[in-house]
Amino acid sequence: MFEEKTNNTFETAEEFDFDSMAQNYMEFARKYHEQYLIKGNLSDLDNAVDNYIDAIKFNPNIAEAYYRLATLLWDKGEINLSSAIEQCKSAVNISPDNPNARIYAGFFLEMAKKYDEAENEFKEAIRLNPLKAARSRLSLASLYIDKMHDTSINAKDFSQSLYYLLSGSLSIALDAPSLKMLYKTISKNISLMFYDIAGKLLEKTKNYSMAVKTYDIAANATGRNEIYYSKIGDINIKEENPETARNAYLKALETNPLNKELLLKVATLTQVYFEHDIDTAIDCYSKLLETGNENAGIYYELGHLYLKKEDFINSINAFKLALEQDSENPFYHNALAYALIRAEQYEEACEHYKFAIDKNPDPEWTAIVCQALASLYSRVFDDVDSAMDLLKTAIMLDENNDEVYIELGDIYMDCDDTDSAIKAYCEAIKLNPQNPVSYNKCAMALWQKNYIEEAIIAYHKALGIDPDYYAAYNNLGVIYLDGIRNLKEAKKLFKTAISLKNDYTMAYFNLGRLLDMEESKVEAAKCYQTALDLNEKNPELDSEDIRNRLFKLFEV
Repeated sequence: MFEEKTNNTFETAEEFDFDSMAQNYMEFARKYHEQYLIKGNLSDLDNAVDNYIDAIKFNPNIAEAYYRLATLLWDKGEINLSSAIEQCKSAVNISPDNPNARIYAGFFLEMAKKYDEAENEFKEAIRLNPLKAARSRLSLASLYIDKMHDTSINAKDFSQSLYYLLSGSLSIALDAPSLKMLYKTISKNISLMFYDIAGKLLEKTKNYSMAVKTYDIAANATGRNEIYYSKIGDINIKEENPETARNAYLKALETNPLNKELLLKVATLTQVYFEHDIDTAIDCYSKLLETGNENAGIYYELGHLYLKKEDFINSINAFKLALEQDSENPFYHNALAYALIRAEQYEEACEHYKFAIDKNPDPEWTAIVCQALASLYSRVFDDVDSAMDLLKTAIMLDENNDEVYIELGDIYMDCDDTDSAIKAYCEAIKLNPQNPVSYNKCAMALWQKNYIEEAIIAYHKALGIDPDYYAAYNNLGVIYLDGIRNLKEAKKLFKTAISLKNDYTMAYFNLGRLLDMEESKVEAAKCYQTALDLNEKNPELDSEDIRNRLFKLFEV
């Protein structure tokens, strides 16, 4: 059963006056908006917001509703600067000849430090209504003051600010709403000037704690969080309080999440002091890209951050985007090559390494790249000749690089040319007598040649440089176990290696062999089982060999 039509229902949409309803809501919205500005009552603010929204629902082409709604939602903290700017631009698109829409757009653009765009909007407002342009002129004067405050004072901006301040003051009699704005503008700038002078004086006298308190008060009093929390962050950097500094910068970013300078500060600070907080740094660099700052360096930093997360696909993409911006940069090619290796894309990695080497921006750096490519040829492609040629090139580029000689020694060892390996390791020791790795590797080669005493001396040299070098303890233990049958000393060395690295498969295996020799079957079994479990996670030894040794312990 249907109800009868009442006076509050309509058969067709045409009978409903949408424009009239929208205007009614606008009248209510203006009334609540004015009451909020006078009394500061939050309920009036909420009512104004609701009525502006309802007005837009009934007529989405009312420009005034958009820019006024933007200011109120900004006051409530429900939108950021980007959204406020978009709202005002919508108003401008709906009514390009509306000077108020231009003024509000300019206001938010100025807050976002987009000074050139804000300047254009204020000047357009003046052109549209030259007789009642006091607010636009005063806004321009304020803009130039803010611009000089954030950058540096120059004659052009200073003269422009004076011109628009004087012309705006003279024309204010024709524009009553500008009287309120003049008072707010002057009081705002006086407040800013007072806090700036006080803060700078305190900083110069190195009274940083009071300066921070002053800027904190300034932020609360003026609402310029972006400026004053940034200053607080800078002070804490000087005072070497990175965590407090970062929190201050993040607080400043709440006001303008796309502030390029602040995003860069947070990203850099995070990378230097909070290495494990990779996501925050990635988020900052990603937002920098959102600002339209397609900088190759940003992609380069993102690539390294994704590498730390072992997100190789995104890392490769980031480095490739960096190369789109700067295709000739050898450092970007080198970074991409490393990411490709981590993703096991070896062929493509070789090409980027070669490009970096051909560019040769610095001999020492290029020598390291030659070494990386040599390692790839040797270990992945089994191309020993190409690897050798690259290492010889690296030595020509940087004859003092001991790491190149170590790599050369490793290749000789893989080729069973132990004598050449020993010579290469000895050359590395000459170049850098404080590198324990050279002694450890040289000792292994000496042991293979049955130079037992020389090998023991080399291992002790390595441990003298680095007392926590667990591999050297294990390797020296092998000599005492298999070379001179000093089981007591070998046991100490294996246990020391395990104490330094409790998941050291090789040391558990060797200790198991020693305990097996001592007929300590239960203890030997425990060591073999631990070695077997560890080897399953990270294969280093032949698991079948470990199992056979374990089973033989209890054979009848």
